Amino acid sequence: MSAVRDIPADKLSHEQAAEEVPALIAEISRHDRAYYVQDQPLISDAGYDALRQRLEALEARFPDLIRPDSPTQRVGAPPSEKFAKVRHRVPMLSLSNAFADAEIHEFVDRIRRFLGLEPDAEVAFAAEPKLDGLSMSLVYDGGELAFAATRGDGAEGEDVTANIRTIPGIPKKVEAKSFPDRFEVRGEVFMSHADFEALNARHAERGGKTFANPRNAAAGSVRQLDPKVTAARPLQFYAWGWGDVSELPADSHFAVMQAIADWGFPISPELRFCRKAEELLAFYRDIETRRATLGYDIDGMVYKVDSLALQERLGFVSRAPRWAIAHKFPAEKATTILEDIDVQVGRTGALTPVAKLRPVTVGGVVVSNATLHNEDEIARKDVRVGDTVIVQRAGDVIPQILGVVQEKRPKDARPYEMPDRCPICGSHAVREINPATGKPEAARRCTGGLICEAQLLQRLKHFVSRSAFDIEGLGGKRIELFHEEGLINNPADIFRLEARDAQSNQPIRTWEGWGEKSAANLFESINARREIPLDRFIYALGIRHIGETTARVLARSYGSWTAFREAMEAARDRDSAAYQNLVNIDGIGPAAAEAIVEFFAESHNREVVDALIEEVTVEDFAQTATESRVSGKTIVFTGKLERMSRDEAKALAERLGAKVTGSVSANTDLVVAGPGAGSKLKKASELGVEVISEDDWLTLSGAS
Repeated sequence: MSAVRDIPADKLSHEQAAEEVPALIAEISRHDRAYYVQDQPLISDAGYDALRQRLEALEARFPDLIRPDSPTQRVGAPPSEKFAKVRHRVPMLSLSNAFADAEIHEFVDRIRRFLGLEPDAEVAFAAEPKLDGLSMSLVYDGGELAFAATRGDGAEGEDVTANIRTIPGIPKKVEAKSFPDRFEVRGEVFMSHADFEALNARHAERGGKTFANPRNAAAGSVRQLDPKVTAARPLQFYAWGWGDVSELPADSHFAVMQAIADWGFPISPELRFCRKAEELLAFYRDIETRRATLGYDIDGMVYKVDSLALQERLGFVSRAPRWAIAHKFPAEKATTILEDIDVQVGRTGALTPVAKLRPVTVGGVVVSNATLHNEDEIARKDVRVGDTVIVQRAGDVIPQILGVVQEKRPKDARPYEMPDRCPICGSHAVREINPATGKPEAARRCTGGLICEAQLLQRLKHFVSRSAFDIEGLGGKRIELFHEEGLINNPADIFRLEARDAQSNQPIRTWEGWGEKSAANLFESINARREIPLDRFIYALGIRHIGETTARVLARSYGSWTAFREAMEAARDRDSAAYQNLVNIDGIGPAAAEAIVEFFAESHNREVVDALIEEVTVEDFAQTATESRVSGKTIVFTGKLERMSRDEAKALAERLGAKVTGSVSANTDLVVAGPGAGSKLKKASELGVEVISEDDWLTLSGAS
């Protein structure tokens, strides 16, 4: 084996690689167990990284050698499947991000507008540093810690209760008489700078692997299979909020956090009460100057509307609350050489230029690629191959190029020209004209459609992704493998895989790296997804401009797949009532409406969908709102509302299960008219639609 390992990865034959990959997997797995479970690393960090890089290079060259048990197919070690799953009763949502002072002013102004407040009305906030650790949910029943779970995907996390019980700062039992029967404390597990350095020093003394940063150290420690390993790690916890509770001790965020502290939970000593945007920004700058002295990693500040009543009125948009925002610190920057520009083709056919960089560390992460967005952005920044460029990780996540160091530009550097043909299938790549502006769109797109391998694979990967069909065990690399073998060429093929496999002379269970159990598990995962909610099904189709939120709006508006499909077919006639109903749905813009109609206008798309419907059952959309007197009704608001803003009224109606549209039609059930109502009120009278006042609406909705 040593002779084979001395050969560069790009020089190995398939036979040699097939011999080396299993040996590498076994060796790396042995080191993972020694480090993560036994806390006794056997080789140096550099030696371990060299093994991983070798395996990754071989798998990239020979995808058919990728095994489900490969270390490259899991995040961390041991695999997250080793932990039981916990479903959060209240989703652990993410926060919207802001990076500039103006965005914070706009955030506060947006809250005032939504609530219908005066421009100078005071809105109080609770503000604190945003810890860079591992988010944690602690659920207490009768004062006892019942279970602890990671954030996971926001809906479902990992059960790490045994490990969390070893952290000294987390109460195992709350004795306070005021503590509710059920209370979910949410916060962050982290490691201080001093403890992190001491931990790394101990590992270094033993010749073991050191952690890259305190967050990795904290996350790795919590996800240990052996709680004794976690107990040996110097972890801390700060509470920053709550989830599912039987009752709250106060009516403001700041006061509830004080109660949480009184019950024995550590909270940030930097939690502050601020009355306006200027105070938030002053606090931000104060913390920014003291950031290095806090003793733990933070990556910004979090501002939350203090009044819980106002939080309730503001509600949520997509996956984030309207009443909170993360104000991130400026990203770290670095300079490096742009060695090439690679053009990638996405699932919608968009050609995206990607900068291939000489590897450089930015914010503790090695960056070798950065997005260039589109050809207009390249021209605006005048980025050329060979340039020395300034790179930053926007929001500490997505690498991007800020600009060029002009004085270091090579004399032979030439302006970049975007290809006019798809680099994958050779079809023309064009810039569509935006009908609203009459100008070319930013993205150049391949016209190859489903004949383009890049688009087909990306659409299939999107189809099985977490927010779509979410088929466990059928990730991107397996989609590529089955497609390469000719087994999956469209979504319906996924659900026909087991039947075809049963007729095959070389069933999947006989493939290298597979077996009876792994093949059976895959088929079981696929069959478990033969029923899917309407909103996820619409999102899975990969229609341009239709994200998760828009798919949910469509599902709520049409209710069933049959109604949706028939309406979209009818909407091909732009003069039809079906098309007008579509564009009148609140949250569906012209671009999204056109994309949906065009999708169903293409015969090959209809054929793909028809084949898929033969294999799966699409469930009707389930309203999450409680039954109310307006559930299922279509409502139009017109005129000036005096007791709540238009946005707040719309949000309330949708929360109660109603559908809000922008114009009156024969399908409208109710018009809420305030002073100044004009043409919509007139049309409602002509159509005989019921019209009520704002006071009547407040009574009907229960908000009076």
